[in-house]
Amino acid sequence: MKFTDSFEEVFAGDDIHVLKVPPRSPRANAFAERWVRTARAECTDRLLIFDEPHLRTVLDEYADHYNRHRPHHSLGLRAPTGSDVIPLPAGRIERRHVLGGLISEYQRAG
Repeated sequence: MKFTDSFEEVFAGDDIHVLKVPPRSPRANAFAERWVRTARAECTDRLLIFDEPHLRTVLDEYADHYNRHRPHHSLGLRAPTGSDVIPLPAGRIERRHVLGGLISEYQRAG
C-alpha cells in the first residue's frame, strides 16, 4: 500500500470513493499507462530533468506536441487537435524544434 489510511480519509470526507488498482496491471488504466510509456520513450528518457518545475515545463510542452502535432495510428496518422497532414506538393516546409531540438514539428511555410 502506497498511501496511509489517513490519506484515503481525506477523500472519504468529500464523498470520493477510492478505487485500488492491482499492481502491475496495465489494462486497469491502459490509456494512462500508454501515455506514460510514450512520454518516457520520446521525451523524459532522453533529457536530464533537474527538478519538479523543470519536469512540469517539459511535460507541458510535450503534451502540447502530443495533442497538436504528433500523428496517432488510431486517428489515421493525424493529430487529435491542430492542423491536418500537409498535402504534397506543399511548397516550402518549415521545421520547428520542440524541447531544444529533441522533437521536430513541421508546418507549411507562411
